[in-house]
Amino acid sequence: MKQASEKNRNNGCPGEEKCNPEDFRCKTHELNDIKRTVAVLSGKGGVGKSLVTSLLGVVMRRKGYDIGILDADITGPSIPKVFGADDCRADTGEFGIYPARTHNDIKIMSINLLLEKNDAPVIWRGPLIAGAVKQFWTDVIWGKLDYLLFDMPPGTGDVPLTVFQSISLDGIIIVTSPQDLVSLIVKKAYNMAKTMNVPILGIIENMSYAVCPECGKRINIFGESKAEKVAQEMNIPFLGRLPVDPGLAALCDKGEIETFDKNYVDGCIEMLEKRLGGD
Repeated sequence: MKQASEKNRNNGCPGEEKCNPEDFRCKTHELNDIKRTVAVLSGKGGVGKSLVTSLLGVVMRRKGYDIGILDADITGPSIPKVFGADDCRADTGEFGIYPARTHNDIKIMSINLLLEKNDAPVIWRGPLIAGAVKQFWTDVIWGKLDYLLFDMPPGTGDVPLTVFQSISLDGIIIVTSPQDLVSLIVKKAYNMAKTMNVPILGIIENMSYAVCPECGKRINIFGESKAEKVAQEMNIPFLGRLPVDPGLAALCDKGEIETFDKNYVDGCIEMLEKRLGGD
C-alpha cells in the first residue's frame, strides 16, 4: 500500500477529485455501490468493538445482506484473525485494491492484509494512520454492499475524527461495558459524534454478565449494568447485552466466528433494519 503522504494532494485523499474541499468528505471508489455505512466505536479500548462488529457482520450476512468490514484500527488490527484470514493478502490491480473474502463471502479490509508479516508493527504517526483508513474508503474496490461496517480504534483521536469528517456515515454504534468508568468514556464518544453531527444509533453492552455452566445463573462479574441508564440519560436506544462467552472467544481465536449461532446481536440488527432499511 502506498503511504498516504505520497497521494495526499487534496485534503488528504488519493486522487484530485475525490474530496470536497469545503466539507472534507471523500467519494468512495467509482466501482463501489455502498448503501449504508455504520461505525462501531467506544471511547476506550478493550470493550469489544471488533467482536461486536464481527458478530453484526456474520449475522447480517447470514440474513442475506452483502457485508463489508473495514478494519480502521491500523495499529491493532484484529478482523483478519477473527475471520481466519490472517494468512490472506489483499490483491492490488490496475483499478485499486480488492478486499479479502471470508468463508461466507464477507469482504474485509485491514492493514494486516497488506503487510508481509502478520506480526509486523505499524509504527506510523497519526496523520499517516488516518490517511491509510481514508484510502480503505477511496481506493478499495468493495463493489456492491448493503452495509459497510467500520471497526474503529479506541478513543476520540485522529482516526475517528478523520472518518467522521471524510465519510458520510449513516450512524454509529457505541460499545460499552458495565464498569462505572465506562459511562464517562461513553459520553465522550457520544459528545464527539454529536459535535460532528454523526447520527448515534444506540449503545450495546459487552461483557455484561457470565452464565454459570453448572446452574445457569447469571453472574454480573463486572458489577450491575449501567448501560440502559446511560442510554436513557443520552436519549438514545439501548441495543442489548453480550455476555462473557468462552465459546465465542475460542471461535475468535480459531478464526471461526462465522460458525457462531447465538442471537446476541439480534436486537441491534433489528434496529439497523428499522432505522436504515433492510433492502
